[in-house]
Amino acid sequence: MVDVLGLSFGWLLIVVGTLFLVAEAINPGFFIAVPGTVMIILGILLVLGIDIFSSPFGLIVAVILTIAASIVTIWIYKKINPDTLSPTTISRDSLVGLEGLVLVKVIPDSLSGKVRVAGQDWSARSEEGIIPVGSKVRVVKSEGVHIVVQEVK
Repeated sequence: MVDVLGLSFGWLLIVVGTLFLVAEAINPGFFIAVPGTVMIILGILLVLGIDIFSSPFGLIVAVILTIAASIVTIWIYKKINPDTLSPTTISRDSLVGLEGLVLVKVIPDSLSGKVRVAGQDWSARSEEGIIPVGSKVRVVKSEGVHIVVQEVK
């Protein structure tokens, strides 16, 4: 049996798996709960004396328990975070027609203006006239990495 720092390989798997679960609990989103659970299950099997590396029986038990633990962990994770929506992608082309708010004065033919549209800040210019800070605007088109806006009246 592998022995590192006085711990057997089974105990190392349990410790690292537990650290993965703690890290996921503190800062969700790394999706390391499943590998952490699998490490804990495999570590427990090794500590109990089931040699999963040399016998077919041990390997089959390890695979079945690992799949079951993964399914249960994913199910619990979804129950804990039920309102998690899949991320949406926003590009400048998908902004056309949306309304936003001017953060920095928008000037015709100048890219120094800033607007907030769909929760993101964008460099903007206008084709009509100066649009003051705090005004509502609508995106009329996109050019390169900038957007063109017009004031909503």
